[in-house]
Amino acid sequence: MIEFRKITWDNFDECINLQLTEEQRGFLASNVYSLAQSYVALLNDELPPPMTFAIYDDDVMIGFIMMYHDTAEENEYGDEEAYGILRFMIDVKYQNKGYGTKAMEKALEYIRTFPQGEAKAVYISYAPENEAARRLYRKFGFIEIGFNEEAQETVARLEL
Repeated sequence: MIEFRKITWDNFDECINLQLTEEQRGFLASNVYSLAQSYVALLNDELPPPMTFAIYDDDVMIGFIMMYHDTAEENEYGDEEAYGILRFMIDVKYQNKGYGTKAMEKALEYIRTFPQGEAKAVYISYAPENEAARRLYRKFGFIEIGFNEEAQETVARLEL
């Protein structure tokens, strides 16, 4: 069963040692970088910090996810309150086994509880050449809405 668990001192090293394939490494910031961003946001931003979790299948850590909530004023992709999935990865050892689908299902289920406030949509972005990500997100109903020139990423939106 897929579940999200807080990152603690007990699972921190395991989380930062999760790996992607060689090709995928160019698509995603490292988990160390993501956790550092979350820490800086916690100390400096007025918004709630990003929600970072280790993804588990029973007691086996299989991935990492980082989500956030934006008000309508802060949303860089639209004019509505929204959640975003900033990082989403499944360790190379567990890819192509259906875990990405199950974990995304769990993420959307969690977002629909509105843990940091109401929202109308979920945004996600990914490298345009990352076909696996594109297929996964389309499966859940994400619709490509544009391209972020600064990040060089395709942006997709899912209505909640």
